[in-house]
Amino acid sequence: MIKQNGWYVLLLATIIMLLTGCQTIPKDALKLKPESLQKRSLQTRVYEGINEVGILSASAGVIQDLGFNIDESETKLGLIVGSKERDATEAGQVAAAILVAVLGGGSMAIDKNQKLKISLVVRPAPKNTENKHFVRVTFQRIVWNTQNRITRIEGLEDPEIYQEFFDRLSKAVFLEGYKI
Repeated sequence: MIKQNGWYVLLLATIIMLLTGCQTIPKDALKLKPESLQKRSLQTRVYEGINEVGILSASAGVIQDLGFNIDESETKLGLIVGSKERDATEAGQVAAAILVAVLGGGSMAIDKNQKLKISLVVRPAPKNTENKHFVRVTFQRIVWNTQNRITRIEGLEDPEIYQEFFDRLSKAVFLEGYKI
């Protein structure tokens, strides 16, 4: 009886492996979406005439000027990560919570605080160019409500944020390059 059950288990396991082995990866699974090129161009700039140490130094200064604390830095990898805490209260949510309370709906959780994060990566351009680097920066945020629950984790896509960062970085790179 035990031998017979063993064969059933072996047969069942073989059938399961054959069925799962027949699945294929979709053709477009590794294709980038069209909007990913737009995001990358928004997040990336090229800087020339300055070495990697200089551009990392200028980037760290800009990150701190924007109010971020540098959490991690690995110069060998060209990486800087920073964060800052800010209030996330929105007037519309407060008004809705008051309205719900007045109508007898009880208390409603609203966004309370947020952690903004910045990640910056510097990488050298192809080998035939000297002192030319790609700088890519991304901004993210995590929002907690009044019940201390995470309500949102999102990347920030506002072009103005990236434009302000890169404008400041361009000035800092100029000053760093001329040791002003």
